[in-house]
Amino acid sequence: MAGEGSVFAPSLEGMKHVKSEQGEMLTKPFLDVCKLILPVIDKFGAALAIVKSDIGGNITRLETKYSSDPTKYKLLYSMIQEEVQAKTAKGSSSCTNGLLWLTRAMDFLVELFRNLLTHQDWTMSQVAMKLAPDRKKFMDVISGKGDINADIDSFCSTFSPFLAENHKFLASVGMDDLKAS
Repeated sequence: MAGEGSVFAPSLEGMKHVKSEQGEMLTKPFLDVCKLILPVIDKFGAALAIVKSDIGGNITRLETKYSSDPTKYKLLYSMIQEEVQAKTAKGSSSCTNGLLWLTRAMDFLVELFRNLLTHQDWTMSQVAMKLAPDRKKFMDVISGKGDINADIDSFCSTFSPFLAENHKFLASVGMDDLKAS
């Protein structure tokens, strides 16, 4: 698929590996998919730069923890469970906090991409995107080869359940409503 398809193609491919055969969320594949979305965010220009650096920072935080013991942290929620038990989950530099904000940022992007699909005549300015390119230019830029609309659609429908699962897990440990510190 390399070289073919839209900018969403790599993340669509990556999503096939996010879950283990037992249906558990795997840390590295999940973070990899999030990373593959960063080049897509770049296409929006300066308007989403802050979202991008936020996402990048949270990915790095979680990756650093994962790298410290890849076996121990193979499953995405293992680092959260550990922090919850150690009562460090609410800290602003915790991985729990990182996963929550990463998930919220991804929710925002899915919503943004869905809007682009739903409202063909939608102008970026409706999300305070004064700096972003106009929609047609943006669609031209991100389409590359392949059916961009179909790709955005599969991206949103495949990625959303993972995000919902993150929220559900975070809620189960009482961590889904942390405020920005």
